[in-house]
Amino acid sequence: MNILERASYLRGLFDGLEIDTSTKEGKLLVAMTEVIDELCEAVSDLQQITDEMSDELDEVAEELLELEGAFDECDCDDDECDCGEDCDCEDFHYEVVCPTCGDSIMVDEDILALGKIQCPGCGEDLEFDMDECICDDDECDCGCHGHDHE
Repeated sequence: MNILERASYLRGLFDGLEIDTSTKEGKLLVAMTEVIDELCEAVSDLQQITDEMSDELDEVAEELLELEGAFDECDCDDDECDCGEDCDCEDFHYEVVCPTCGDSIMVDEDILALGKIQCPGCGEDLEFDMDECICDDDECDCGCHGHDHE
């Protein structure tokens, strides 16, 4: 039996007793049953709103999980990704550490060619000087313009 049904039952008991509502006690009992009815309606309304919000929250949580899946990144620190995750590590070749916040950012040649990016962690502008080769290999083919390519 829910709270509305219980309040209706109490109202029925009150009506069945045929209490004289002109007495002090009768007036008190009438006022109490009216308050109980109002409280039960308020609780019922709140329960309905809570149920609707819970359903909406479940939908948002499902959408968030989908978005998290779309933005999951590999935590590999090396150039050769073998983590087994569905990631784009092979598209990134360099790890840049922001000197301001310490966040690691994976970048590729196209990003480096831009000359600068904004750190997603702190918003600091990070500039890249591509006049010097960042490769250790004498036969550089990374496109960093540090070696003369023929």
